[in-house]
Amino acid sequence: MTTPNALSLKKIYSGKVRDLYEIDDKRMLMVATDRLSAFDVILAEPIPEKGKILTAISNFWFDKLGHLIPNHFTGDKVEDVVPAGELPLVEGRAVVAKRLKPVAVEAIVRGYIVGSGWKEYQKAGTVCGIPLPAGLKEAAKLPQPIFTPSTKAAVGDHDENITFEQCESIIGKALAAQVRDTSIALYTAAVEYAATRGIIIADTKFEFGLDEEGRLTLMDEVLTPDSSRFWPADSYQEGTNPPSFDKQFVRDWLESTGWNKEPPAPPVPADVAQKTADKYREALTRLTA
Repeated sequence: MTTPNALSLKKIYSGKVRDLYEIDDKRMLMVATDRLSAFDVILAEPIPEKGKILTAISNFWFDKLGHLIPNHFTGDKVEDVVPAGELPLVEGRAVVAKRLKPVAVEAIVRGYIVGSGWKEYQKAGTVCGIPLPAGLKEAAKLPQPIFTPSTKAAVGDHDENITFEQCESIIGKALAAQVRDTSIALYTAAVEYAATRGIIIADTKFEFGLDEEGRLTLMDEVLTPDSSRFWPADSYQEGTNPPSFDKQFVRDWLESTGWNKEPPAPPVPADVAQKTADKYREALTRLTA
């Protein structure tokens, strides 16, 4: 399912992966589709069952990390707000969420140096302006997790890495500090658990909103293969980019085509889409089985 077209609820937003539907002024239905975005471009081909896998992983983490921060759940069941005839369209891929005021930055935590962080480090010895020790290899574990925020771009635009000072200027000093400290606490707790399941969480992205009382609230998705790099611990080795249980597989395939990363993306072959789905499902199985 790339998008459900037959819901009677009013669609209020369509993101890279999730569609939002209005329930009332305090609640919305969040539906995870099978769409995949890579390099901020939505691919034409869906990844089989991806939305259901993302929803199951997110729900698992929201529950496990609930002692650290409030989350977007209202406590309502999907079947209480979606007509019975429409339930098959959203089964396993929808949640009833609070309508929050989004915090206008992406909260990224990195525990290892890889991806865009590795590229910047090679040039400048920094990641998002944060100086790091000399001599680190690709995929090296950092001395401690670092908070590296980015802008929250519109669909189709590219998120831009920013410094913490720029983050402060966008959302204010007090909120920036709270987002940073909460993000690192969430990442640290998740890393400890994932290690017991043979998974390294190299980095991840959190999204936050503010409720009516101004409380920081975890929202959207949490520690999924869309928002994180998951590496199998048994094949991790410094100096190489490990195979992963996330969309890095399809990213690597896209890179191999010579695509310029502007829409449209090249068509993804069925076997690449299926292998990507298999990696997502393995992440779910390892984390929750």
